Amino acid sequence: MIKLAIYGKGGIGKSTTVSNLAAALAEGGKTVMQIGCDPKADSSRCLTGGTAIPTVLDILREQGDATLDELVHKGAFGVLCVESGGPVPGVGCAGRGIITAFEKLEELKAYETYAPDIVLYDVLGDVVCGGFAMPIRGGYADEVLIVTSGEMMSLYAANNIASAVKQFSKRGYADLGGLIFNAKGFDGELEQVEKAAAEIGTKIFFHLPRDGSVQQAEAEGKTVIEALPDSDMAGRYRELAAKILEDIHEQDV
Repeated sequence: MIKLAIYGKGGIGKSTTVSNLAAALAEGGKTVMQIGCDPKADSSRCLTGGTAIPTVLDILREQGDATLDELVHKGAFGVLCVESGGPVPGVGCAGRGIITAFEKLEELKAYETYAPDIVLYDVLGDVVCGGFAMPIRGGYADEVLIVTSGEMMSLYAANNIASAVKQFSKRGYADLGGLIFNAKGFDGELEQVEKAAAEIGTKIFFHLPRDGSVQQAEAEGKTVIEALPDSDMAGRYRELAAKILEDIHEQDV
């Protein structure tokens, strides 16, 4: 089972990237579980027709307990979708939702039951502490990828995330696999990201160009893989999926 945590600043296109990656992997025959680790609980919307699924925290608040069928929802291409959710606005710690969700999935033996080939954790990277660091410090993820553009605040967040990953990797937890450059398309952007990657001590793992097909697909509540399967952008997401599988295979060898 490959366990990959994908971090990034809010609004950078992280969830879009994760959902399209999940769809590409599942399209290729892999059993994929995507776990949204953001209080907004919108990680899987493009896999569920634009409809929000019940979150782990909401179900536990309402019922006190839950079954796997209530927590895990099958989306497009059979991707297994989970949303951790967050506390009532203004009350409690958002990171606690991630911890609670992870603990509940383990208690219910979700990984044994569904036997996913790949687990993708979609994690908000503006704050890497407490629950938001759970995929790293808890030993849940094998590798971390960071989605970033060339914008200053996005790169600033990427640097903070990378620092946290390196601290925990010293204890035998997840390693930093590199940056997924999700381009905004302004002049000199690639050079900015290359410079930041060098300063962080990592690499650009993959480059996703700016493409209007992403917004077109999202307007339909779908991934590009589902809505526009023959588009250039769908091909790029498939290339990302293939590169991740190749990278993991090389590490195993």
